[in-house]
Amino acid sequence: MRKIIFLLLLGFAATSPALAQSQVPVRVNCGGPAYTDSKNQAWQADYGFSGGSIVTSKTPVSATPDPTLLETSRTNPGTYTFNVANGPYQVNLYLAEDAPRAEVVGGRVFNISAEGTVELSNLDVFAVVGANTALIESIPATVKNGTLTIGFTAVSGLAPKVSAIEILPAAQAIAGPVLTLNFKHANGAPVTGVLHYSVTSSLMSFQGGQALVNGTAQCELFANPSAMGISAQFQVNLSLVDSSGNTIWQMSFGMNPAQVNLGAVQSSILNVVVQ
Repeated sequence: MRKIIFLLLLGFAATSPALAQSQVPVRVNCGGPAYTDSKNQAWQADYGFSGGSIVTSKTPVSATPDPTLLETSRTNPGTYTFNVANGPYQVNLYLAEDAPRAEVVGGRVFNISAEGTVELSNLDVFAVVGANTALIESIPATVKNGTLTIGFTAVSGLAPKVSAIEILPAAQAIAGPVLTLNFKHANGAPVTGVLHYSVTSSLMSFQGGQALVNGTAQCELFANPSAMGISAQFQVNLSLVDSSGNTIWQMSFGMNPAQVNLGAVQSSILNVVVQ
C-alpha cells in the first residue's frame, strides 16, 4: 500500500462525457468579492444563490493557504445553481465554523445535496475540525439538464453556511492513476456501504465519501500535494461503513510528501475481504 497512499479523491472513473470535459471549472467566493488564490486560481464574486445573507468572520481561519477565501460566507443559502455542461463533476465545498454560538457539537448541523440527492448528512463542521478551521468537503454530482443545483438544508442549531464552492469536471479532477478497491465478504458476496475518507495536515482538512457499487469504489491518486495546500506531514483515514452505520473496515496512515514519488505508479486493484 505504500505506493498508493498519497491523496485520495473518490468517486470518478475516467469515462466522462466530452461535454463535461470541456467545461471550465466554476469557483465562487460565497458571500465575498472576486478573489485570486495562492495557486493563482480566479474565484468569482458570489452568485447563483437562492437566498440567505452574508456573514464576515472576525477571526482568522487556520488550516488553509487561503484564509481570505473563508473570511466571508453565505448563511442559509437555500440552493446554489450553476449552468454547466452535462456530465459528472466533483464539487468541493469550503467550510469553517466561526460563530461562537455554533462552537459546540450540534451547534450547526445540516445536509448538503447535489441534483436533489443528499450527499452529506448531518454535517457538523465544528465536530469535525473545531472552530475557525478550514474544512473541504467533496461530493459527486452528475448533471443531465444543463444546470447543477447544490442544496443546503438545516438539521439542527444555526442555519447552514458555506464559504466557497468549486465545481470541477470529473475528468479534470483526475490527477493520477486509479486505485480500485473491491470489498467482499468471506463468502464472495459484494459488500454494501459507504467508503469514507479524510486527508488532514497543518494546512488543510479534506474529506468525503463514496457509496460502493457492487462492492467497488474507485480512488484517483493526486500526485501534486501543493495543489491542495499540502506541504507537510499529513494523515489519511479510510473507513467503510455498512448500511446499519457500523464501521466494518478502516485504515489510517501518515505520510510526508517529500518522501513520496508517484511518478511511476500505475493503476492498481486492492481486494479486501470483510469478515
